[in-house]
Amino acid sequence: QVQLVESGGDSVQAGGSLRLSCAASGYTYSYDYMGWFRQAPGKEREWVATLYKTSSATYYADSVKGRFTISQDNAKNTVYLQMNSLGPEDTAVYYCAAGGGVLPASRPHAYNYWGQGTQVTVSS
Repeated sequence: QVQLVESGGDSVQAGGSLRLSCAASGYTYSYDYMGWFRQAPGKEREWVATLYKTSSATYYADSVKGRFTISQDNAKNTVYLQMNSLGPEDTAVYYCAAGGGVLPASRPHAYNYWGQGTQVTVSS
């Protein structure tokens, strides 16, 4: 089992920045990549970014490319999501997830473990 705990969600003004953290514990060797998803009220869960643990390769949704950065601190088993130039459209609950396998890492079903989520609210 892998436990994921997110933190860093907050309310900010448009144009501001936030950094989300996701601390992993348990069988941290059992996943190949970690990702961030978000879900706004009334909308489906949306993939945001993925980082492959070994290669550190990163992938982003077009909606956040150039504004968000996913990174990791292997010593702390923690993944971060630096979010800049935030807009109201970024308002959502943000979830981190860990997974492995052959499914595209942009799909929720590619992930086996999920955190509880952290709220990000961006006001205009």
